[in-house]
Amino acid sequence: MTSPIAPEISAIAVPARRRAGVWRRLIRRPLSVLGLAIIAITVAGAVFAPWLTGYDPNEQMFDGLTLEGAPLPPSATFWLGTDLLGRDLLTRILYGARTSLVIGIVANGAALLIGTLVGVTAGYFRGWIGGLLMRFTDLMMAFPALLLAICLAAVFQPSLWIVAMVIALVNWVQTARIIFTETSSLAEREFIDAERTIGAGTPRILFRHILPHLLPTIIVWGTLGISTTVLLEATLSYLGIGVQPPTASWGNIIFENQTYFQAAPWLVFFPGAAILALALAFNLVGDALRDILDPTQRGRA
Repeated sequence: MTSPIAPEISAIAVPARRRAGVWRRLIRRPLSVLGLAIIAITVAGAVFAPWLTGYDPNEQMFDGLTLEGAPLPPSATFWLGTDLLGRDLLTRILYGARTSLVIGIVANGAALLIGTLVGVTAGYFRGWIGGLLMRFTDLMMAFPALLLAICLAAVFQPSLWIVAMVIALVNWVQTARIIFTETSSLAEREFIDAERTIGAGTPRILFRHILPHLLPTIIVWGTLGISTTVLLEATLSYLGIGVQPPTASWGNIIFENQTYFQAAPWLVFFPGAAILALALAFNLVGDALRDILDPTQRGRA
């Protein structure tokens, strides 16, 4: 006699087998390989920045400016030129990558944690608890993310960790909504009812059955969310309420040098290209992971 929950057990085993080949399938996609390469180069540049250029990001060099005080263009000495204060632009971009990566990982990790906690709690327990949490989530989603981030950043003293906290408080709502929908569906499945019937407690159900099913969604949203975080951090820094100078950030590099846009366009082009490349890289990898991990995309992966 076939167990009524046998199909559910088989459904649990499928994602485990598919996850074993995620990396192999990921590197078969040219666009995801491009994204991984850009991320790897950015991480390497950020980690080894002190040894790649030999300059301090805040060092002002007299030979980094012309006699008229204008920034120097790219050359063999300064590969990406110098900024309006005579600082090596390549060095500042490499150190700015540290800022973007740290904030991207910390802020997005915190947003994932908050969103997953809210979504799982609301989706599993439902009732007045779920209703209250989801109405609060809807209220947060009603505010424009950038405007809310600007308001929060204006209240607190801007710093790297404060900016990360502000971005996390803005970006958790989309994750919470997605996780809530999936958790609500999982909570009604037969294998969850069977677990309750045999006396399994809430912690066992959540950690042994619900969360493993949510892991692909968390991975995908975690990857895609870093690109949003990088863009939002750059925007806040450009507006002057993000990471503050002299700490290098791609956003404040553009802000500091925008007055030289016509005379020295490389001062805006190179940090802007870095923002675009890193955000695009995480989007490419996230899209590929979604296609691979999402069962509805199995035929395309």
